[in-house]
Amino acid sequence: MENDAVSVRAAYERFPVSVKGAFLLRGADGLPHQVRIESARAAECAGRGGRAIGLDAMVLEVAPTLDTFVPFEVPTMDLAAGWYRLECAVLVDGIPSVLHPGRPFAIPWPRSAVRRGNAMIGKKAGGVAWETLECLGDSVRVSFAADTLPAVKLEMDGAAHPVLEIEFDEPSGHGRVIGYPALRSQRRLTIEGRGSEPVQVDLP
Repeated sequence: MENDAVSVRAAYERFPVSVKGAFLLRGADGLPHQVRIESARAAECAGRGGRAIGLDAMVLEVAPTLDTFVPFEVPTMDLAAGWYRLECAVLVDGIPSVLHPGRPFAIPWPRSAVRRGNAMIGKKAGGVAWETLECLGDSVRVSFAADTLPAVKLEMDGAAHPVLEIEFDEPSGHGRVIGYPALRSQRRLTIEGRGSEPVQVDLP
């Protein structure tokens, strides 16, 4: 869960063999707080493991007007290909929280392992117009038009496929589903919306 009392952000840079940066902590409700960082790790977004960040447990007095910096480094040399997000287990005034500061980062797949290309979908299901599929080196992106944000699951050849995020611009009614990349061994994407027939797309 997230904690409303303390803002935890992350600033980092990618290097050839590591990710280096800092957690930035600040009181979010105008009050000082005591924060104990229990542990931190880079967690694989599909739930297939991760890498502990070598931080000793520490207690910080976090002010509402100044950032408290906690440097970190994540070795990435032997991390499996995938998307990873930073995760911190903390106690804020004795109350436990698990926080996910910063945007996910990717450990790239070999170029020969993933599909690239575009495909037209042009199908409508459950009030969602599915438009195009874009296969990139680090993700698939499925564009759509809808009145509201849809609940979506992806499958590749019948197996669940990790979704990273669903972007949606309510004024325009357009959005896209971003998931893990399509591998060359995979053949067909299935888009499942709540209460609607699945939409199947042959991969480019």
